[in-house]
Amino acid sequence: QVQLVESGGGLVQPGGSLRLSCAASGPIFSIDAMGWYRQAPGKERDVVAVITSGGSTNYADFVKGRFTISRDNAKNTVDLQMNSLKPEDTAVYYCYLDWGTYRRSWGQGTQVTVSS
Repeated sequence: QVQLVESGGGLVQPGGSLRLSCAASGPIFSIDAMGWYRQAPGKERDVVAVITSGGSTNYADFVKGRFTISRDNAKNTVDLQMNSLKPEDTAVYYCYLDWGTYRRSWGQGTQVTVSS
């Protein structure tokens, strides 16, 4: 069974930083894109950042210049470095992995709270 385990969430003050990590395990093959979504209370799940197997990245406008996504293909991990955090970044963050033939697996989510 494919599992994605996230870590690194927590409470941080505005202007602070957090680094989220996601590790995938199980019978994974033909890994393609990896990325992060987030969902705030009462809102839809939005894409935050995506990184392809070749290392190309794409970011939502609301995090450009503040967040950086990276991956380690040998370890099947994807990280999200979040700087200059704002209260509106408060959400549950989910990592995902596209693999095989049009398969997508999700992590369980990690809470990020930005508050003074």
